[in-house]
Amino acid sequence: MRYRPQQQHRMSTTYPKAPIGIRVISYLSAKLCPRWQINRALWFKCSVLGLTYLAYTCYHMTRKPLSVVKSVLHRNCSGVTLPPEFSNAASTDGGGGGGGGPVPPNDSTWCDYPPFDAPDFNALLGTLDSAFLFSYAIAMFAAGFVAERVSLRYFLALGMALSGVFCYLFGMAKVYDVHTIWYFVFVQAMAGMFQTTGWPGVVTVVGRWFGKSKRGLIFGIWNSHTSIGNILGVMIAAHYVERDWSLSFIVPGFLMGVVGFVLFLFLVERPDIVDCQEKVGDHRQRIGANAVGGGPSSSRGWGEVDAADVEDVAGVSTEQEINERTPIIGSINREPARDRVIGFYDALRIPGVLQFSFSLFFSKLVNYTFLFWLPFYIQSSSSMGPELSAHVSTVFDIGGIIGAIAAGMMSDASGKPATTCTTMMVIAAPLLLVYRYWGNVSLPLNILILLLVGLVVNGPYALITTSVSAELGQHSSLNGNDKALATVTAIIDGTGSVGAAIGPLLAGMFSDWDNVFYMLVTADLLALWLLMGIVRRELSRRNANLNVRIE
Repeated sequence: MRYRPQQQHRMSTTYPKAPIGIRVISYLSAKLCPRWQINRALWFKCSVLGLTYLAYTCYHMTRKPLSVVKSVLHRNCSGVTLPPEFSNAASTDGGGGGGGGPVPPNDSTWCDYPPFDAPDFNALLGTLDSAFLFSYAIAMFAAGFVAERVSLRYFLALGMALSGVFCYLFGMAKVYDVHTIWYFVFVQAMAGMFQTTGWPGVVTVVGRWFGKSKRGLIFGIWNSHTSIGNILGVMIAAHYVERDWSLSFIVPGFLMGVVGFVLFLFLVERPDIVDCQEKVGDHRQRIGANAVGGGPSSSRGWGEVDAADVEDVAGVSTEQEINERTPIIGSINREPARDRVIGFYDALRIPGVLQFSFSLFFSKLVNYTFLFWLPFYIQSSSSMGPELSAHVSTVFDIGGIIGAIAAGMMSDASGKPATTCTTMMVIAAPLLLVYRYWGNVSLPLNILILLLVGLVVNGPYALITTSVSAELGQHSSLNGNDKALATVTAIIDGTGSVGAAIGPLLAGMFSDWDNVFYMLVTADLLALWLLMGIVRRELSRRNANLNVRIE
């Protein structure tokens, strides 16, 4: 069977089920450029990558302001310059305030924002983190179930709009002088719940459009949206934090709402909506025909046929038996059963889901403790101000971008994602202690160590939540069922999110930063230990063939 290259198609093709933005573009191209021809599948793939990248960048952007604003909700007021009205009153009345003007403050908490001026301010700030993260973790399990059954375009757009609203409402507390802790807890809990729409949604959309070939690298680059979002969130919040911290929340919330509307207008959630299912599947079908019809066999490795492409074949009838020796990632599927929506229990039974889920529990604990407490830690352990501390903390996310891409490339090259994760975790444990005890020696050394810490901490977290989750969501035991991806992703990320909730909570309860870092090292080692069984099986098949898979 000879493969014919994809033909160029006119963009003016009408798509009755497509989002309104796509239909408008198609209509305008028909009127203005009737002869304009493009590779539609490639064009829509690029648009899906770009829109989902932008969307999840905004999700993370709205999570970061609180970590920056913590440093002004409670701080050492002795080093804070008095406001002009107090300074003028002090100079006019000799500090006594007898002239009837504003009385200069004489307590150590005058610059704090109630209720965070109390002695237990660390516990209160930790409560806000926990309200967000526990709500996120609990709702995540339901989010995957819902995402498999509704339009992901509506799911993501509505989730982004409501996430932006609650980010906005946190900032409005300062505008309307709200000081009750329960208001902040409620806003954070609701924000966490609607933030769960993001990850199952974007991973499922991307998984539907892209095959398994070089998935680690593609997801590694694409996953940089988390770090870019963190950096943008920090930069925006830091720009306003010392002037008017309410804008640190209002601006990101508004931007997220705008991007959610753009997503609603243009996101194509499935290839069949724009008649691209054949184009996306052409290469798979060609490889599948070779595998069944006597062409190059997958057992010949990467020489003549890319084994990852063979794994991508859907609907290839084989006699393969699914048993305890079946690889977790990348097996040729039997006859597909695409109509059945997988249940929660069925997803848990997929080999490898539990191991990676609990490993992510501890890996995400480390990552999110940095996410929510790093700017505050840098300020408290050095002489840096709130704005500079926030800017330095972005180095962790820059290292995270490098780590995510490096982990994806290593996983693709070796076919051993668990081994890739554990290698980085082994390096992370001593580096965390190095950063604690030598990071504050000088600013250049702080930046260098923090960059390396971000690389090895974020690499495993990014690999498990993207490439590994997508592979497990298309495991061979599902018989080609493509409706499990959001559920599996939600289980893995939801379990990790419980750890993400516990880490910042414990960090707020500890009175000594040494104990915080000992906790992070312990969590890192536990994440490593949970993957050792899979690592041993990966290494035991080192010489079996070049297409090594996880069992």
